[in-house]
Amino acid sequence: MATDKPTPPAAQKTRRILLVDDHPMVRERLTEVILREPDLTVCGEAEDRFRAMEEIAATRPHLVIVDLTLKGSHGMDLIKDIRSQYPDLAVLVVSMHDEMLHAERVIRAGARGYITKQEATRKIMLAIRTVLNGGVYLSEKMAAQIAAAAIGGARAKPSLPMDKLSDRELLVFEMIGQGRSTRQIADELHLDMRTIETYRARIKEKLNLKDANDLLQHAIHWMQVEGSL
Repeated sequence: MATDKPTPPAAQKTRRILLVDDHPMVRERLTEVILREPDLTVCGEAEDRFRAMEEIAATRPHLVIVDLTLKGSHGMDLIKDIRSQYPDLAVLVVSMHDEMLHAERVIRAGARGYITKQEATRKIMLAIRTVLNGGVYLSEKMAAQIAAAAIGGARAKPSLPMDKLSDRELLVFEMIGQGRSTRQIADELHLDMRTIETYRARIKEKLNLKDANDLLQHAIHWMQVEGSL
């Protein structure tokens, strides 16, 4: 696992980093941090999944930094797109969401690290360096949980009710909590309404929710908790 001291940059060509986040202020902060390093540069920015794929094709970055919440899309889908089309391209997730719920999911999807936006600048740079150098960056607590699951031959026992949900079900659940209607979710995910209704039914079953109103209240509460992290 990574130590607390970033690896000093070796004499090498400048490595390009693409930033994908729907908040301009976050991209500005990350750009400022990255450009302090003489061997790193920001080669492009994007606020959604489709623009990100265009930027990857145009700029050929060495690393893509991805948030999970993107404009009109979701970071998990972008990670899967990158893994499918650019399997050797490193991805680091920098997000506000709960590491204990999301980190293992993004690693399985193809990312090589996860760090929350609340971490200090030195920690974010450590994560960037670790992933660029071919390693995997996670907090010690999260790394221990994933290692325990690997030794046991299966995922660790779910510690949160939302662990029962698939990646797509969790995304639909979060979108419900953000106040989106079934039609809006279907349009944003490019799916038909019947598919979204199926996801809603599975979520209610897995979380033991009585009806649509119960689902909505739980989803809103969850997003309030997530948003406070």
